[in-house]
Amino acid sequence: MVERVKSGISGLDEILDGGFISGSNVLLAGSAGTGKTIFCMQFLYNGVVTYDEPGIFVTLEEMPNELRRESLLFGWDFKKLEDDKKFAIVDAASSKAGLPTGERFALRRGFDVNILAQEIYRTAKEIDAKRIVIDSIAGLGIQFEGTANIRTAIFRLSALLREIKCTSIMTSEVAVGEVFTRYGVEEFIAQGVVLLFLEEISGELRRSLIVRKMRGTRHSLRRYPFEISNEKGFIVMPGGEI
Repeated sequence: MVERVKSGISGLDEILDGGFISGSNVLLAGSAGTGKTIFCMQFLYNGVVTYDEPGIFVTLEEMPNELRRESLLFGWDFKKLEDDKKFAIVDAASSKAGLPTGERFALRRGFDVNILAQEIYRTAKEIDAKRIVIDSIAGLGIQFEGTANIRTAIFRLSALLREIKCTSIMTSEVAVGEVFTRYGVEEFIAQGVVLLFLEEISGELRRSLIVRKMRGTRHSLRRYPFEISNEKGFIVMPGGEI
C-alpha cells in the first residue's frame, strides 16, 4: 500500500487520491504572485502542527526574518516551531547577497551548491525532518554559467532529497507566457509537478491550479480554482473546475 503524506493544503488531497506519496519530490511552478511561497509555508506549518512532521524551509530568495513576518499574517508562528526544534530555516539568501547572517542554519562561506547540500543534510538529521522546501531553484542560477551546470545542480539537490527520504517541494519561477519551467529539466527530475496560474479573465485576476504529473498515484488532470486569504491560507476548490 502506498504511504501518503497529507499536503496540509485545503482541498488539494482530494484531487491527489489522498495526498503526496511519502518521500516524493514535487515541483511547484508558477509566475510571480501565484502563491508558491504561501503554498510551501502552509505545507510545512501544517506538517508540524497537524501531522507532527518536522520541516525545513531552504530559502534562496527571501531573508528568513521576512519569511517569519509574512507567515504571521496567516497565523503561522514559525519562530515558536523553531524554538521547539520542529522547524528550521536554512538561510542561503544572505550568502548570495553577500550579507552576514545570524541564522543557526546557514551558508557562511559563500554560496556553493555542495555546501548547501551539506547544510540541508545536517539540518534534516538534527531536527529529524520529514518535509523540505527549496524556494526557489531559480536562485541556483547566480552561481553557474550555462544551463547544463544549473541542471546538474538541480539534479544533485533532487537526489539528496530522495536520499534523506523527506517529502519535498522545489519551487520554480515561470515567466508569464512560458509554458512550464525555466531550465527544461525540473519536470523530469521531480516525481510530481503542480502548476499555478494567475490570469486575467473578464477583467478579473483569477488563480488556478493543475496537477500535471504525480508518479505512482491517480490524480485529476482538470484545472481547479484556488484562493488565498489571511484567515484560511491557500484553499483549492475541487468542486469548482475551470
